[in-house]
Amino acid sequence: MIIEHKLVIADVKLVADFRRYILYWKKRFTEQPITDFCSVIRTNSAAPPEEQDNYFLLCDVLPEDRLLREELQQKRLREIIEQQQKERYDTGFHSTCMFCDQEFTGNRSVLLNHMAREHAFNIGLPDNIVNCYEFLAVLQNKLDNLQCLYCEKVFRDKNTLKDHMRKKQHRRINAKNKEYDRFYIINYLEFGKSWEEVQSEDDRELLDNLEEDWSDWEEHPMCAVCLFCEQQADTTEKLYFHMQFGIKSRLNFYQQVKLVNFIRREIHHCRCYICQEKFQSKTELISHMEETKHVTFLPARSTWDQPQ
Repeated sequence: MIIEHKLVIADVKLVADFRRYILYWKKRFTEQPITDFCSVIRTNSAAPPEEQDNYFLLCDVLPEDRLLREELQQKRLREIIEQQQKERYDTGFHSTCMFCDQEFTGNRSVLLNHMAREHAFNIGLPDNIVNCYEFLAVLQNKLDNLQCLYCEKVFRDKNTLKDHMRKKQHRRINAKNKEYDRFYIINYLEFGKSWEEVQSEDDRELLDNLEEDWSDWEEHPMCAVCLFCEQQADTTEKLYFHMQFGIKSRLNFYQQVKLVNFIRREIHHCRCYICQEKFQSKTELISHMEETKHVTFLPARSTWDQPQ
């Protein structure tokens, strides 16, 4: 349009539905001269007339254009909210985890929560996401092409990619990648604003309220939770005593984290981490581990000290 018709549309990326926008103005330009709607920008004004060009700028300074953009934004927002509501209550969701190939059916939140809990891959709360199938397909395609989801560097094989994402803590998406914006509700909420602008406004509001009185704030003490039951303690030493073993000896911090995560995962799946016997409930599992004294032993290192 710029080359053939000398038409420049301002902030075109903020037009919610470009096709409907163009069809509207195509009709209006047949009804009235284009100069009734557009500012005229003359280039090479110092040159001879035959070398000068007139470009027509269409922008939301024109009330009619701004109203059209706002209407298209509201229409798109309604469509997105309807789609998000369908996905929120959809029980026919079916997909596979991109990290462990485990299949999930029911609601999308089951898979998203699994990836956040088991693989430390968090793309946001399910209620903040729309077009989830397409979003997951985009991410899966990147992994299939051996591409890091965060830095988007391409690797020679899957194991190298996994090691890179684990060591560099790149098991997350790049918030600066505009490709993902269409999958988050926040990007549809306010006309002409991206999620970064909305978030910065929220941050400024918090800064403006720093003078508020916090004297009535009561901080709750930090608590650690037992790996096997709901018992809590305010120090790790008390918790070690409760669980009847310690995990510090000869393990660095990263190994301790891996061991704790392994035990929690096995307990969550109602499986004894010593003998691998599976039970119907957590209560049955704990009874078994106490009777066999398995609760007093640590699992074999080969079972938990694996690349994540």
